[in-house]
This record gives sequence, C-alpha cells and structure tokens, in this order.
Amino acid sequence: MNAPTELKWAKKYPELGTGPIPVESCISPEFYEIEREKVFMKTWLKVGRVEEIPNVGDYKVKKLAFAKTSVILIRGKDQKIRGFHNACSHRGNKVVVESGEETFGKSKAAVVTCRFHGWVYDAEGALVNVPEEEKFSPCFTREENDLTKVHTDIWEGFIFVNLDPSPEVTPLKEYLGDMGEHLSNFPYDKLSKCYSYYTYLDCNWKVAHDAFAEAYHVSTIHAGSFPNAFSSGLSDVQLMGPHRTTAICLSLKNEPTPVAKIANSLAAASLVSKRGATMLPPSINPSRREDFSFELSVLFPNLLVHVAENIWFTHQFWPMGPGKTLWEGKYYLAEPKNNSQRWALEFAQCLQRNAWLEDTGTMEDTQIAMESGAKKFMHLQDEEILIRHGYHTLENFIHAK
Repeated sequence: MNAPTELKWAKKYPELGTGPIPVESCISPEFYEIEREKVFMKTWLKVGRVEEIPNVGDYKVKKLAFAKTSVILIRGKDQKIRGFHNACSHRGNKVVVESGEETFGKSKAAVVTCRFHGWVYDAEGALVNVPEEEKFSPCFTREENDLTKVHTDIWEGFIFVNLDPSPEVTPLKEYLGDMGEHLSNFPYDKLSKCYSYYTYLDCNWKVAHDAFAEAYHVSTIHAGSFPNAFSSGLSDVQLMGPHRTTAICLSLKNEPTPVAKIANSLAAASLVSKRGATMLPPSINPSRREDFSFELSVLFPNLLVHVAENIWFTHQFWPMGPGKTLWEGKYYLAEPKNNSQRWALEFAQCLQRNAWLEDTGTMEDTQIAMESGAKKFMHLQDEEILIRHGYHTLENFIHAK
C-alpha cells in the first residue's frame, strides 16, 4: 500500500469530514420522499434559457415529474417571462398538452388556451375568456380563477422556478449567492449553437449526478474518448454555501489524434485542447493556468454548469422516483462560419457525446449494486470533495426546520 499523501481538500474543508458516506440516501424510497419535499419542492430549479422563448407570446412547457406537474413559461407583451402551473382553473385539465419533456409554442396574442373547453389565459396568467360564461353560477368570477403562479426568476439568461408558494430564500440572486457572482459575465448568449441530449436512467438522481462531479474516473471510463487528456486532480476548489466549483485541467503532454488536431485548428469546439481566456471572467481560472480546460460548477441541487473558452455546457438530473432519473445534457458552441467549422463542431460534439455515453454507462450498474445491500457505505477520496460536499449539503436541507 502506498503511503498516503496530504489530503489537501479535507484540510481546507475539515467540516465535511473524511468518513464513508452511507448509500441509504440513494436507495431508500422513504428518503426520496423527504428530499423531494424538502429539497426539490423548495429550492430554485433551472428550467430553461431566455433564448428558447425570445418573442412575445413564445412559451415553453417543462415537465417536472417529481412534483407531478409541468410549468408554462411564457413571454408577455412587457417582455417579462412568467411561470404558471399547467393546470386549468375549470376542471384541472392541462392547459397545454406536452409532446415531450420540453414543449414549445407560439401565440401572437400572447395567450394559451385549454383544449378541453377553450378557457383562455393571457401571459400574466389572467383568465380572459370563458366560453358560455353566462351559464356559470353567480359565485364564479374570472378574477378568482387565474392560472396558479410559480415563482420565476432569471439569472444570466437561465430561467429558474421555485415551486414553494412562499420560498424561504428569494429572489434567485440571494439563493445563488457567491456562485452567481462567480459564474456571471460569461457570454452564454453568444454561444448559441446547442447540441442537446437526454435519457432516462434506472438510478437515483444522486448516482447520476455524482458521476459527473469528479475527475477521478477520467483515466478509466474515458480511456477511449479522452485517453490521457485530463488530470485526475482538481484545482481551485471553492465551496459556496450549498453550491461548489472547481477547475478541471489538461495533461499538457498529451498529443491529440491527427483528426482532433485538424478539428481544433478550425474551431475551438473541443475541451481536449489548450484554452484561451478572453471570455472568462476574472473569478474563473484566476491564476490563468496554462493547463486549465473548464470550470465544473454545481448549483444545488441538480444543475452542473461548465464554462470554458468558446464552450459551455450543462448537465441536469431530474428525480422521477427513488431509482429513476431524467438526465439532460446540453453542449453550447459558437455558430459555425463555414463548412469547415461546421465539420469541426460536429466532430467535437460527437466526441463529447461518446464521453457522456461512457459516463451514463456506469450509473445503472451502480444503482443495482447499491440496492443489493452488499455494501452499506461508499468511500470517497480527497479529489471527490464535490461529492462529499453534496451529501453534506443534502443532509443540511433534510434536517432544516
């Protein structure tokens, strides 16, 4: 057995401890119900981007299976984006019938209409038309039957909702705190070419989340897609309340494949290349390390935001049950200016997609092994500090009054 090295992150953050983590929270139906109620029903959750609904009357419907609801996000005539539960005030039917996890639509009049009986709501949620209204009893009034509002706020173009009728922490800026400052002033809107993926996984949301929150696995799981490309060590780890961030760094001695070298020369679309810093705010890679690849940031509870020169991407993990998760991955790049750059972007996103397939390929096996009961704990090494902080934060939310 090799002599242990100094546990630098444990030394920096001793309050997190160094002991093993129980697996119970990943397999217990009872724990799932508690975290659903105390975390997902009460915290700010990212549900979209402003560019998805750019014009007056544009709307998006996002399913939130853990809450047995979906939310309508609609841009009003005042350009403000508001959120509402997708439930008609008449007999509870969905106002907009979804065609998938995310559904988009347009209305020149900035209204949505329930297909069941034609009740019409404007972009401020007000009930503006009821067919055969005269046949309802005198106690019925439009003013008392608006759509049910959902707290909605925007940060850096990201649309968040909070399903709690009276959120303890509001507005969103206060909830994000230092992390909001850390990731601000990056040109998210300028890198608008999006490659979007999703899949349903038979695992707990934390099992899926944890697979993307460390670099210890890169040399093994990604030996095919990214051979010897990244360092397994983290840099500039910062814990910011319930949120956390770190830098992921390259192995500079690694030589890209001939095809990758050509693609990298045409467009800065791949993480596996030396990065510049013209887009980065001063808070990211503050020492301007030459081997910096990208910032890996976790916004509690279920959003990972990664930023790099000319690239940003997200992972989001939606609980659908104790052992079921919806994973959504979105990879953003600058629009190509010619066919050569388009080819380079396609090459980069295919490489990234393959890496994400390698990541997701571990998750269901992890869940099955945990549910066997053979192991009661998982052991984390020092470079898995973001995962340790995640369970520490979750416990704090679970036990909060």
